[in-house]
Amino acid sequence: MPAQSARRATTLAATLAAPLLAVAPACAEEIALDRIDVAGARGREQAAAGLNLATPSRSGSRLGLTPLETPASLDIISGETIRARGQNTVEEAVTQNAVGITSIGAPGNGNLAFTSRGFAGAGSVQQLYDGTRLYVGAGTVTFPFDTWSAERIEVLRGPASVLYGEGAIGGIINVVPKKPSFVPIGEARAAIGSDGLARLALDSGGPVGEDLAYRLNLSGNRADGWVKPDGDFRNIALSAAVTWRAAPDLSVTLSHDLGYNEPARYWGSPLVGTRVPDRLRFTNYNIQDSQIAWFDNWTQLRTEWNPSPDITIRNTAYRLSTERHWRDVEQYTYQPATGLIRRSDYIEIFHHEEQIGNRLDATLRGSLLGFKSTTVIGFDVNHIDFRRDSNAPFGGETFVDPFNFAQGRFINLAGTRTDIVSRTRQASAFAENRLELTPQFALVTGLRYDAPNVAVSRPLAGSRFEKTFDSTSYRVGAVYTPTPDLALYAQYATAADPLGSLITTSVAQSQFQLATGEQVEAGAKGLFDGGRGEWTFAAYHIRKDDLLTPIPDRPTEVAQVGSQSSRGVEVAVAYQLSEAWRIEANTALLRARYDNFAQTIGGALLSFTGKVPVDVPQRVTNVWLSYAFAPGWVARLGVNDVGPVFSDFANTVKRPAYTLLNATLDWQVTPTSRLSLRGYNLTDQLYAVSGNGNSWLLGRPRSVELAYHVTF
Repeated sequence: MPAQSARRATTLAATLAAPLLAVAPACAEEIALDRIDVAGARGREQAAAGLNLATPSRSGSRLGLTPLETPASLDIISGETIRARGQNTVEEAVTQNAVGITSIGAPGNGNLAFTSRGFAGAGSVQQLYDGTRLYVGAGTVTFPFDTWSAERIEVLRGPASVLYGEGAIGGIINVVPKKPSFVPIGEARAAIGSDGLARLALDSGGPVGEDLAYRLNLSGNRADGWVKPDGDFRNIALSAAVTWRAAPDLSVTLSHDLGYNEPARYWGSPLVGTRVPDRLRFTNYNIQDSQIAWFDNWTQLRTEWNPSPDITIRNTAYRLSTERHWRDVEQYTYQPATGLIRRSDYIEIFHHEEQIGNRLDATLRGSLLGFKSTTVIGFDVNHIDFRRDSNAPFGGETFVDPFNFAQGRFINLAGTRTDIVSRTRQASAFAENRLELTPQFALVTGLRYDAPNVAVSRPLAGSRFEKTFDSTSYRVGAVYTPTPDLALYAQYATAADPLGSLITTSVAQSQFQLATGEQVEAGAKGLFDGGRGEWTFAAYHIRKDDLLTPIPDRPTEVAQVGSQSSRGVEVAVAYQLSEAWRIEANTALLRARYDNFAQTIGGALLSFTGKVPVDVPQRVTNVWLSYAFAPGWVARLGVNDVGPVFSDFANTVKRPAYTLLNATLDWQVTPTSRLSLRGYNLTDQLYAVSGNGNSWLLGRPRSVELAYHVTF
């Protein structure tokens, strides 16, 4: 770290430590989340159906606050709810349950890329596993993808840089795995479905003696796929953990997670005019020897020590690694003059990434200036090595008949060589505080300083750079609870986003600093009808500055003066209408725009000010209705409605809105077994998950699954 950054970090650490000197021990105040990982019966699901406004979380704050206590918008989706609704992937679980989140997943970004509050992609919507982030190289995240091992998924909407660093102006998605349990647990599932689909899954956990407990989750999926040829996929995910209660106040958990994924080698369907014709819907135009494979490993050692009722110290040491391989032809363009499909961008890419890090934080509960106070202070360090091998500049093209074509084989014009090597050393210090000024009014504040030092070499271009992209983020919020079942809140937060993927920053981007942003949000949350119902309302305005845009009188040069913004409202409700009927619904309406943005195209400067950002819908609605119509029987109907989006800056290429209908029917065969029939996209709507001006990556057509679930 350069000397200037080191001095800043030292100064900040002293500033953050100051509040701790004023915190005196007080009477014990239990924060339930402090002991979630090692609680006996709590090894099972922590969250339940509904909005979980009273469930402690560590995604919206490191203080272990519930959503009612957090001055931000936070969704907690239980694993049981996810699996009951037949959502087998993280992408399905997030987009069909969380408020206002949509997918722009494609094989190139690991099928895990999202939009939130007007901002899109892994550089603005950060993804975590058990509270730890994998630094994104070349815009790609590939794990976790399976929901079987998820205890819950937590989604924080709006800037989260104060918690997790740069790259989270739109929010974060945190998949929390199941934990070791001191109560015996056993579950298994088998499923078959359309297009040769088969699933197997196992969940086992329990004590091994008095002080040791384990959890093992294993799941595998395969299918022939709905596009032909080579639309098949297969994957396997493993999550294993063991917890040792070394002492009444000390616990240690060692976990290892891995995922191997060979997704469908499908990159999209060509547009004819402005749509994909039905006759091309099920045809895959990829090559015969195409390949996509991703292999991720995550190892964590977590230690929690409670030396007194008012002090909790946590340390997490981790190693994350990923190996990825793509070999495909990825662009398909219909040629009106000949009626042929032009296939271009013959791409082979390898990713090799390793991240080793450690996070230490301490929670102190006591008093500050005579007021009840909880403070967290800590630091996070990482070392990330990344290498990309590719056949850039990705040449090659072929022309094929849409209906009768030979797949052909991969064309490698340039040869596959190492073209990016990067080393990143990241260090950060963070602090949060909740100050209870009255029993009804509390201030929640946070501060974080990040100093990632990035060194990138591009051997083929003969260029390299090294730079520290430091940033400071903070949040100031207030929560007023006039009654225990109602919370009114407001907050101001700042954020930082990379101009691309931080650890693969280009030489051109290295001349600039991180983009910055700020959000103002206000809202209300509450319970009603004796806790049978929950609701939330939020209104916000986010502005992101320092985008790269050409200089008007020098269009070949760029300046960091661009900006975009979004404003919107979000509403969610969950209500147990009767013993038989339950509804959960949410909607997000927003207005997102480029405020100052342009690009140089064909030597001409084109302004896109006032246009809607690429891939951002202006409305998203989810509804789930369940009906227990007879003893042992439950029917569920889900609606996922997503507004239209644009695929280009000029807003001339539109992907239409779509509405998906999904349903499940459960029969409790015995007290320990359940049979489930699941239907997806019941109206068989043709819709695009992502795409460009030449092709759309289509979502799956109507399909069914039959699953059998047992507990033991």
